[in-house]
Amino acid sequence: MKKLRIIAVILLNVVLCCYSCKGGKEDPVPAANDVRFEVPSTVTLPSGARTMDFKVLFSKPPKSTDLILLGDPAGTLHECAIVKVDDSSFTIRLFDGMTSGTYNVYLQSGSVKKHMGQMKVSYSSGQSGDTITPASGTTVYGKVFCGDEGIPGVVVSDGVEVVVTDSKGIYQIKSAKKYGYVFISIPGDYEATSEGFLPVFWQGLVKLPAAPERVDFELVKAASEDFTMYIMGDMHLAKRTNDLSQFSEFASDLNATLAADNGRKYGLTLGDMTWDLYWYSNSFSFGEYISLMNSKFKGFQVFHTMGNHDNDMERVGDFDKEIPYRNSMAPTFYSYNIGKIHFIVMDDIDYNNVGTGSSHRGEYVIDFTADQAAWLAKDLSHVDKATPVVLSTHAPVYRPTSSLGFAAGMSGADAPGELNTDGLEKLLSGYTVHFFTGHTHRCFNYDRLSTKKLFEHNAGSVCGSWWWSGYLTPGITLAQDGAPGGYTILSVKGTDMEWVYKSTGHDVSYQFNAYDMNEVKKVVTSDLGGGKTGWEPYVTNVGSYPGNTVLLNVWNWDPSWKITVTENGKSLSVKQVWQYDPLHMIAMTAKRFKATDNPNFTTSQYHHFFQVQASGPATTLEIKVTDRFGNDYSETMKRPKAFSTDAYK
Repeated sequence: MKKLRIIAVILLNVVLCCYSCKGGKEDPVPAANDVRFEVPSTVTLPSGARTMDFKVLFSKPPKSTDLILLGDPAGTLHECAIVKVDDSSFTIRLFDGMTSGTYNVYLQSGSVKKHMGQMKVSYSSGQSGDTITPASGTTVYGKVFCGDEGIPGVVVSDGVEVVVTDSKGIYQIKSAKKYGYVFISIPGDYEATSEGFLPVFWQGLVKLPAAPERVDFELVKAASEDFTMYIMGDMHLAKRTNDLSQFSEFASDLNATLAADNGRKYGLTLGDMTWDLYWYSNSFSFGEYISLMNSKFKGFQVFHTMGNHDNDMERVGDFDKEIPYRNSMAPTFYSYNIGKIHFIVMDDIDYNNVGTGSSHRGEYVIDFTADQAAWLAKDLSHVDKATPVVLSTHAPVYRPTSSLGFAAGMSGADAPGELNTDGLEKLLSGYTVHFFTGHTHRCFNYDRLSTKKLFEHNAGSVCGSWWWSGYLTPGITLAQDGAPGGYTILSVKGTDMEWVYKSTGHDVSYQFNAYDMNEVKKVVTSDLGGGKTGWEPYVTNVGSYPGNTVLLNVWNWDPSWKITVTENGKSLSVKQVWQYDPLHMIAMTAKRFKATDNPNFTTSQYHHFFQVQASGPATTLEIKVTDRFGNDYSETMKRPKAFSTDAYK
């Protein structure tokens, strides 16, 4: 039995009544009213349910004389009367013959129709023939099962309380239902069922806080403990800068990789799948993202991490800004197991009491809220310290500095119980942890395994520089540090992990770029950037290189990598430098300056650059880069080496 997720804010009541609803064709037009209410992306109704409750927002309910119209996939509108309404919620009577399916939800107020959202409706019941009597005080209970058997020892949480299923797979929680959902930490030798590309490991709660309700979870047995995780940083899909077409190229690349790889395969995003600034103006939000992903990927479960641009800036405060994400995508913090690895997803973007409006989108701080910190401690109490942990969050736990070192990345804690980087380190003491993070649209690896048993992978971005470089220079998708758009592949065998960065449109052997700075100087001129004041520092920077310099950008480098360069059999000194990427300069930054005086997303300096001094302008260099796993990547660089966007596509 597959039980679909339901929205945290939906209240369902089963009543013995019927109502006939008329049919008509969809013809919505803009509305002038300001009624506000939540429309869930998915909802599971008990078999025979005849009513459904919606949560009102900002005390702006519909009138009792208004109608809710449910538009089915055939385009027919079904009228559903509002049978109860107050400032916090209202109840509709569902139309006769309503079945599972996807419905557009409209508000009919007089002659005006307003589209309020879309929801996927399913009818379901618990595991057949199985009765559970909740204990006194229990408000959420159920069973985790596979086939006809309950699964013992499964960790279950409502975001506050954390419990474990008993020998029959039954759990009970005395929940205040603060987050409005319940989720399981999938055991490593099982898999969740799927709702398209989304794994069904959480479900919304449907009754009032004090009312007991049952939520079951079905799992399927996994074939092996070995697996591959495909980790995808910032996507920023917004229906602009030709992003959907560029994303199709990314999806084709990932699908080809998936087809070539064997065994268990999963995806993990690192936040900013969408771009809140364009949710309304471009009509692209979570519903469109889900439809796009389902159209591109089949049989591929993707777990999600929340980013700063996945918050609703028309709401007040961190908890409420997360509502659309929690409704549509996943809890903002949760855990799951695959094989012998414990995965934890956290949200380190904290909007505290930040108000409404897009002008406030940058006012977040980076920390874990007190709720998350308390939950994380409880979750870890069920994880043996010998178990490797992978923790994903959007903003980095650490950050590179121009001195080629690293500093704490989480430093925003300003309330009791909140966690910064130092507090997180203490909580994770004794565990071996790999952080996978996004947010920067860059790549870095910070290895603290020898001292703290911690390793952070800031794992690049799918969109590069918000899709701008590929828009201005087709075929060149780069982040501001020159790292190509792409994804990280994490391969796991037992407790052993290896990782590699895969650039979209390139073979996995593409791990660095080499630039002949003599030739770069000829291209990076004042005229290239339209003579703009902001462009001149790039020209000055390129001009400052000594003659016969070669610059290497090794984007996924960490200190265990080796870089050797020889010229006529003689080894040359390789020096790490804090520098700009020349290809990003000409593919995007110069073109942006030509179009505007103060462009954003321009080339930035970073730490994974290496400088070599050749003896002359026409020598050949043998460049070999060896990663920490012994894989070699090489280039015979015949100089002078042409510098143009075509040369690096």
